[in-house]
Amino acid sequence: MKKPLLTFTFLSLWLTASAQQTAVDFFESGVGKSKSGDFTGALQAFSMAITMNPENSASYYNRGLAKANLKDHRGAILDYDRAIEINAKDAMAYLSRGVSKSKQDDYRGALLDFSRAIELNPDDPQAYFSRGASRNQLEQYRGALSDFSKSIELDPANVNAYYARGITKQSLDDYAGSLTDFTKVIEMTPKRAAAYASRGISKVQLSDFAGAVTDLNKAIELSPEDGESYYYRAFAKSKLDDYKAAMPDYDRAIKLHPTNYKAYYGRGFCRNKLGDQKGALQDFSQAIEMNNSTSEAKVVYSGRMTRAILDNLRNQVQEKNRISDLSPERAEAYFSRGVAKNKQGDQKGATADLNKAIELNPTYAEAYFSRGLIRSSQGDQRGAITDCNDAIKLNPRYSEAFYVRGLIRHSLGDENGGCLDLSKAGELGYTPAYKVISEYCN
Repeated sequence: MKKPLLTFTFLSLWLTASAQQTAVDFFESGVGKSKSGDFTGALQAFSMAITMNPENSASYYNRGLAKANLKDHRGAILDYDRAIEINAKDAMAYLSRGVSKSKQDDYRGALLDFSRAIELNPDDPQAYFSRGASRNQLEQYRGALSDFSKSIELDPANVNAYYARGITKQSLDDYAGSLTDFTKVIEMTPKRAAAYASRGISKVQLSDFAGAVTDLNKAIELSPEDGESYYYRAFAKSKLDDYKAAMPDYDRAIKLHPTNYKAYYGRGFCRNKLGDQKGALQDFSQAIEMNNSTSEAKVVYSGRMTRAILDNLRNQVQEKNRISDLSPERAEAYFSRGVAKNKQGDQKGATADLNKAIELNPTYAEAYFSRGLIRSSQGDQRGAITDCNDAIKLNPRYSEAFYVRGLIRHSLGDENGGCLDLSKAGELGYTPAYKVISEYCN
């Protein structure tokens, strides 16, 4: 009898020690882990702080930041929502929520958040920069130009704002104006290939073809795999009637970007000028056919998982099969036998045992989950979702059930719902969810 008493004593001491940690302790631990780059650890610490003090906006905000750093922007937005609900005057929460919305291509929603952040803190250069980026995506170029200029006024050292303003000027056909901004970027960061490439493109538009070749030479030296730079250098050389020199650039542009129909046209033009009429006809035909096919059948990434990806990710999940006291109904024995049968490939027998376990113990969350795994592997995704739903109702902290349900929902086309489930799984401690979020939710 002494051993159980001793065990109980240790348990009591552990619970007492845990209880002595306050919400502030967990919050500070989360901040420290965030600073060290341990965002999964930070997330768990902030979650504990929230459990102990659910009305502290800073805990939600910082947990949102941790999720954002794990590329879980949907989950981050939910935390920013709560932080703003508690403290509607937190400019940084609006700014961060806007950034996460941008990552989800919700540029209109992001723009509203950035505008609110600017209302609350009109001297934040990052808010103007971020709003300018959203306006660019929405083709509101005049507004974007104004925002980037304001960002530069508040922070003259912000090299990204100069570059973004130069790109915006190009969108407004102000190629001459863009040269100043790209030159400033080059002065501040001489190794930035994109600045040379963009300045070279502006020079092409201004008919300064020799100057364009010089800039594009430097861009290619710094970034040898940039197909667009090869294309524009080839185009500039063609304009200078140097068709022979343009040919290898068109070849390289096509190799790097085989769907660049403009490069086929340019190469065909050069071949025509160099007397290769057969090659020219082939390139012109390719440019015509490719232009039609790419405009009519543009592929847009939707975030949908294939069945093979779902199966692979789901099969990596470990079932929760731990020994426990055997009840008089022996539901635990049916469950364990079902798990064993499934491992031997007897899915039919496994399902029968899991059905019996659930019949004997309708609150057996693990049995629902294990049956859901089998149903999913058999292609019955709707049935699998129902089982995961039941498992989660019985155990709201069942991280694996959220994870698998998220995979299935995503595979069925519900990307938002699936990614929110994956976010919840990660929040509850199932860290493999963040790798999936990073690959399929952004």
